[in-house]
Amino acid sequence: MKIALIQQRNTADRADNMQRLEGSIRSCAAQGAQLIVLQELHNALYFCQTEDPAAFDLAEPVPGPSTERYGRLARELGVVIVLSLFERRAAGLYHNTAVVLEKDGTIAGLYRKMHIPDDPAYYEKFYFTPGDLGFTPVRTSVGCLGVLVCWDQWYPEAARLMAMAGADLLIYPTAIGWESTDPHDEKTRQRDAWVTVQRGHAVANGLHVVACNRVGYEPDPSGATGGILFWGSSFVAGPQGELLATAPADEECNLVTDIDLQRTETVRRMWPFFRDRRIDAFADLGKRWRE
Repeated sequence: MKIALIQQRNTADRADNMQRLEGSIRSCAAQGAQLIVLQELHNALYFCQTEDPAAFDLAEPVPGPSTERYGRLARELGVVIVLSLFERRAAGLYHNTAVVLEKDGTIAGLYRKMHIPDDPAYYEKFYFTPGDLGFTPVRTSVGCLGVLVCWDQWYPEAARLMAMAGADLLIYPTAIGWESTDPHDEKTRQRDAWVTVQRGHAVANGLHVVACNRVGYEPDPSGATGGILFWGSSFVAGPQGELLATAPADEECNLVTDIDLQRTETVRRMWPFFRDRRIDAFADLGKRWRE
C-alpha cells in the first residue's frame, strides 16, 4: 500500500492552510497514495500555547464543515484520509478528535485523544476532554487503522491495546516541537526520544507506525514563552522498527512511501511477543502505581 504524510507549516490564515492541504492531498493522490495522513489540528495554528476562551470558536461539530470539505476530496480522489480536528461535541464539551474518511467520503470512524497534556506551551487540558471511545481501530477499505494522537504516542499501553484489537498499523497525527529556551543537546534528546519510543511500539507490536508532525515556528501569543519550533521529522517505521521514510526537520514535505502490511505476519512468526505475554501476571498494570 502506498501511504502519504503531509507535513505542513501553518499560519493564522486558516483558509490558506486548508487550501494548501487540499493541494498536497491532490499531489499525494496523483503519486498513487491510497492512505493520506494529516498532522494534528491541521487547519489552524496550534492554539494550545495559551488558555484563551476565544479559541473555542475554532471548534466544529463532527460531522461538520471539515468532514464535508475533505470528504468531498476523498470521494473525488478515491483515497482514505486521516483528519485531526478540534471537535465541538456540545457546549462546554470539546475533544481533540481524529476522523477517518473512507474513499467514498463517508466517516469510517473517530478516535478521541485519550492522553491530554498540560505543560508550558501545551495547555491542552484547558480545551480538551479526554476521549471516551477507547482504543478501537477504525476499519477501512485499506486496512484496520489504529489511530492515536500526539501525546498518546508516549504510552505503550495505548499502542498495545490498538494492536490487540486488530490494528494493521498505528497512526499518530502530531504537533510537537521545541520551546525556544531549551539548549541544543536537550532538543536533540527530546526528538531522539520521540522517534525511539514510537519505533519501540512498532517492534513490540510487529506493526508499521506512521507519525505525521507539523513543522515551522509558531509564536506564543501571550509572550510568556518564545513560542514553539515544531520539529517536523515525520516518519514511517516498519514492524521491526526500521525507518522506511523520514521527512526533514525544517521543511514542509509530502512524504509518500510504500508499506507491505504482510510483513506483520512474517515478523510476528519470528518474534512471537503476543504468544509469550504473561497476561496472568499483568493485573497490576491497571493500577496507578505499585507500592
